[in-house]
Amino acid sequence: MPAAPSSPIPAVLVKLGPFHQHDTGRLRAHLQRVPDPRSRRGRWYPLVSLLLICACAVVSGARTITEITEWGQRATITVLEQLGIRRHLPGRRRAPSHATLTRLLAALDGDALDTVVGAYLAEHDHTDVNATGPAPRPAIAVDGKALSGSAHRTQRHRHLLSAVTHAPTITLAQREVGAKTNETAAFRPLLQPLDLAGTVVTFDALHSVKDQVRWLVQEKKAHYIAVIKGNQPNASAQVKALPWEQLPVAHTASQAGHGRRESRWVKTMAIAANLGGIAFPEARLALRIHRRRQESGKRQTRETVYAVTSLDSHQAGPAELGGYVRGHWGIENSSHHVRDVVFAEDASTVHTGSAPRAMAALRNLAIGRLRLLGADNIAKTTRAIRDAPEHAVWIWGITDSPLLPGT
Repeated sequence: MPAAPSSPIPAVLVKLGPFHQHDTGRLRAHLQRVPDPRSRRGRWYPLVSLLLICACAVVSGARTITEITEWGQRATITVLEQLGIRRHLPGRRRAPSHATLTRLLAALDGDALDTVVGAYLAEHDHTDVNATGPAPRPAIAVDGKALSGSAHRTQRHRHLLSAVTHAPTITLAQREVGAKTNETAAFRPLLQPLDLAGTVVTFDALHSVKDQVRWLVQEKKAHYIAVIKGNQPNASAQVKALPWEQLPVAHTASQAGHGRRESRWVKTMAIAANLGGIAFPEARLALRIHRRRQESGKRQTRETVYAVTSLDSHQAGPAELGGYVRGHWGIENSSHHVRDVVFAEDASTVHTGSAPRAMAALRNLAIGRLRLLGADNIAKTTRAIRDAPEHAVWIWGITDSPLLPGT
């Protein structure tokens, strides 16, 4: 059994968990499915060990390949042994160099790494531990994010499309697309491998394409909530022309925090199929959501959003429907904002090969693992892990130490 850590367990880590016995070795098993891009000649470090170092460093708050390298150099001999680092002559274990990690991340198969990360995170129950009352249908948001700092000379910045669960925010799938305008073509390949039966898929107007919506409902047996804007002119005109003023507000909600206050008013209306419905497939309900937002020191903003859904009124009420739309908007704060603020993704200038996408996948992996363990403040948790490399080994279940946080 590994020796007890030399430093006390921070209180923020004690609250995480529970850690399950089946977690031991599970990440290692998944990472073994990533093909090794290196030549067989001259390999010293096993690929899985290098990826485990990257995962441990990023969950410790590492933002760059340099910081990943520094984490490995701080790791004790015991930690390196647990990660599978072989002994160098004359018998000492040494962490990989910056050049080794840079070459590896640039050459990795990005699709394979994203698939492995999604599969690892998908094995968990994604029920929101903070939710009260009956559990709503699981929801997945499809949204894109630019890696602003990955542009280099004539090379444009990378753009990623992701499928992220609403609560907790877990990235189940990710694909690289050439530009934001290419997101629509990547929508179906992104979701194809996922089991979506009974799941509510939310997306913005860019992805409100009839063929894709029909595919979601008829082939994937999922439900959808689609925002309707000018890219669907007929459906947009029909939804806006519905007699909304004759309906009372069905649900209101307000939240305050982080220097802003937001209020929302939700109206829903059944779409009469026997009268032709609207020009959008499988639509059962129309929604109108009016949102008012006030940020400290700024002018108040108002916005009215229209959407349609395949859910019937007996399958989801106004409050639940409004929650799904808000959950989609929340991906920006709970996923993209964390990647930018905690891990400085937008500031990263990594641009070679697959390295930008690989770093994004490692951030998704770290955020997902911490969310599933119950972390409500990713920045505070990564700072607590950073203080001692053995804490990261616990987080990934690489050791079976009985001193795991939460046990």
